[in-house]
Amino acid sequence: MAELGDTSVPKFAEGCRWGGTVEAPVVLSPEGAIHVEGTGRIILELCDGHFSLAEIVQKLEAQFMLAPKGKIRADVQTFLEQLHAKRIIDY
Repeated sequence: MAELGDTSVPKFAEGCRWGGTVEAPVVLSPEGAIHVEGTGRIILELCDGHFSLAEIVQKLEAQFMLAPKGKIRADVQTFLEQLHAKRIIDY
């Protein structure tokens, strides 16, 4: 299993993509669909194969400045590792 680090560049795994509507987006995968909203949606929108984990965290820290130091990174890492285990995100 690949390890997620600061230089990892997360993106949708092969066969996964956005679906649904702008108001109610879902992530489509060979196993089904996952409804995403809020911060999860923001994270996944940044998982386009262009931003590293460190860059994604930096963007979120700028948006959510009141979050405790280190919390955003820990939450993003946990979220992406869970999606990686479900074969939705590669890095």
